[in-house]
Amino acid sequence: MSERAAPFYCPYCGDEDLRPSEEGHGTWECRSCSRAFRLSFLGLLAAGTSANPPATDGGAS
Repeated sequence: MSERAAPFYCPYCGDEDLRPSEEGHGTWECRSCSRAFRLSFLGLLAAGTSANPPATDGGAS
C-alpha cells in the first residue's frame, strides 16, 4: 500500500512551506501564512455526472 499524497501548495497563500499538523489525519499547517487546514476525500462521482452541468437558455425560444 502506498502513502497518501500530500498537498504541494497552501490553498490560502499558495506557498510551499507545509507541514503535517499534530491535530490529526489530513491536517496541515502553512508556516508562511500561519493557517491550518484539513484535506479529506469525499468520494467518487457517479458515472455520467459532471461537476459543472451544461448551461441552459432558460427555455426561451
